[in-house]
Amino acid sequence: MAKTGKVILTCALTGAIHTPSMSEHLPVTPEEIIEEGVRAAEAGAAILHVHARNPKTGQPDQSVEGFQKIVPELSRRSRAVINITTGGSPFMTVAERVEPARHFRPELASLNMGSFNFGLFPMLDRYHNFTHQWERQHLESSRNLVFRNTFAEIEEVLSLCAPGRTRFEFECYDLGHLYNLKHFVDRGLVRPPFFIQSVFGLLGGIGAHYEDVATMRRTADRLFGNDYVWSVLGAGAAQMRVGAMAAAMGGNIRVGLEDSLWAGPGKLASSSAEQVRLARSILTGLGLELATPDEARATLELKGTGDVGF
Repeated sequence: MAKTGKVILTCALTGAIHTPSMSEHLPVTPEEIIEEGVRAAEAGAAILHVHARNPKTGQPDQSVEGFQKIVPELSRRSRAVINITTGGSPFMTVAERVEPARHFRPELASLNMGSFNFGLFPMLDRYHNFTHQWERQHLESSRNLVFRNTFAEIEEVLSLCAPGRTRFEFECYDLGHLYNLKHFVDRGLVRPPFFIQSVFGLLGGIGAHYEDVATMRRTADRLFGNDYVWSVLGAGAAQMRVGAMAAAMGGNIRVGLEDSLWAGPGKLASSSAEQVRLARSILTGLGLELATPDEARATLELKGTGDVGF
């Protein structure tokens, strides 16, 4: 739970996993991503996790130009914290992935804390018709995909973003990633509070069982004590279930169409904002309040909007 006693709700708007043919509601163009973010913020999201896409094909786009069409307008129309991905797509190099965050100096950027198998190919059993040729290849090629995040590459991202005083959403897909973060903490390369985003339910990472969630929490407590802020995301159908588990343990939640296309069994979410409202209803039922963007900034000790490059 945040230091304010309120829950920080992050919304990840489009990501690089799902392809356009999977849902007509997945935002692809800059205009769609901006509108998606504005709606999510109005629904209660304090942080907006941003990826860009090619507006014609829907492919992930990690160019500075792609983010330039999104981030300034999204910031102008919302008080939410803008969180720029350095994960990009697992098919990109780290040099490609880090460039938007280095260039724009956001308050917050994501950072994957280790390499791991990244299996998207099971989705081929559920989706058979694709509009764009790249979509099927994107899923099929993940059978032989390692999402590279070596120690040297993680240190490179930390180094390149340090001049901009950008802080990080440390994405941990498995228990070992928490220990990787501890390595960088012990070397003095990152300082508290550490915003740890535990990722559950992706093939190649930790599962989405209650014991997986509890083990992640216990391990982070042991490694970081009171020096971290814990958030979770559950992939696909696990999204709200994992969020509810973590909220009951004092955690924060991430939702959005990057992580799941669904708003219930067999029901496609019409927007990320719909998922924000669902998460908010869970928190209300638990007697918890949402943090405002400025309360999230205070909890995470972010630099504020006065020194960003957009």
